[in-house]
Amino acid sequence: MLLGHEPKDFDVTTDASPEQVKALFRNSRLIGRRFRIVHVRFGREIIEVATFRGQHAGDAEGGVIEDGLILRDNVFGTIKEDAWRRDFSVNALFYDSQDDSVIDYVGGYADLKNGLLRILGEPEVRYREDPVRMLRAARFAAKLGFKIHEESEQIIARLGPLLRDVSPSRLFEEVLKLFQTGVALQTFELMRHYNLFAQLFPETDRSLAVEKNGFPLRLLVKALGNTDERIALGKPVTPAFLFAAFLWEPLRSGAEKLRAEGMSEAQAIQVSARQVLSQQSQSVILPKRFSLRARDVWSMQPRLERNTNKRALLLLDHPSFRAAYDFLLLRAESGEELGDLPDWWTKIQTLDEAERPSMLSAGGDKPKRRRRRPQRKKPAKQAGNQSNGQVEANSDRSGSSQENSSDS
Repeated sequence: MLLGHEPKDFDVTTDASPEQVKALFRNSRLIGRRFRIVHVRFGREIIEVATFRGQHAGDAEGGVIEDGLILRDNVFGTIKEDAWRRDFSVNALFYDSQDDSVIDYVGGYADLKNGLLRILGEPEVRYREDPVRMLRAARFAAKLGFKIHEESEQIIARLGPLLRDVSPSRLFEEVLKLFQTGVALQTFELMRHYNLFAQLFPETDRSLAVEKNGFPLRLLVKALGNTDERIALGKPVTPAFLFAAFLWEPLRSGAEKLRAEGMSEAQAIQVSARQVLSQQSQSVILPKRFSLRARDVWSMQPRLERNTNKRALLLLDHPSFRAAYDFLLLRAESGEELGDLPDWWTKIQTLDEAERPSMLSAGGDKPKRRRRRPQRKKPAKQAGNQSNGQVEANSDRSGSSQENSSDS
């Protein structure tokens, strides 16, 4: 609000314990183990209510620290202690609704005015407590256009590997915040600068080191730019499409190796997709409802390239056609040589069903028809010359009939 932005939601902090808050509100429930908070339903909204946190002193009741990483943070304290437990100074400002005042214990107001993102306390200690704070630093810097304080910035690249200790499911939620808030492209650039992207998408990061005519980096840039444009226009975005773009180059490289070993194109993509998603789940897991959609987008790419027979028309009714078509356009915009294929699929969608078959001949040479293997003639029974001649004549007609049937 101080920056002139409209808040997406409001969180409440209080000295009441989670159990006390739940007792006050009937429409509430306790959630979380690492951070125990209360969700209070207010009409159609959910207000997140947290109790003031206090300082840890090693392992304390309600709090668990292991190798500097906070595994559980349910040590409660005062509002001032809570302010110093926040990650950045600009996130430690409290608004008191009773007198419309802003309470600042950490100098966050001055940092806000100076566009400075400063972590509270010793940066290395705070990053080790929760490595996700490094991702938040990159996200806030991109979203707000702030500069990260020198001491808070200089160790991020070195401590990036600490993200491997964070659960893949939690990192999925962070990825949504990183790349679906309207500044995905700027965030991506900062993530690569601080060596954080490699911790989330290791196979993708390795593929970026091997570019060919600007590809695959251009595909990611295009995908992230398109995501930002859709968000700016109020259009929906899905993690499935973004993950499909992130993992396309590792998948394609794997599929090419499998094809070289004799596997069919469709099977190679399916096997490579399974391998890539399995490897990716070690760092950031993609929930099944999204991974299945991403696999549909990938598997439909070679099918979209075969647009010369009636099977191509069936793809128009496929539930994932639109996403697969958009991905085809993305590949073309990124420099892949797909000829007039994107234009063909764009045009055929504008035609009615009666006109669409006429487009098939324009898709390229029709595939050669597979000829049926001729049936072996059964030897005729010896029953005299006239009988043999009759059997041979019937066999000739039968053979001719089969050929005509096959041709038709």
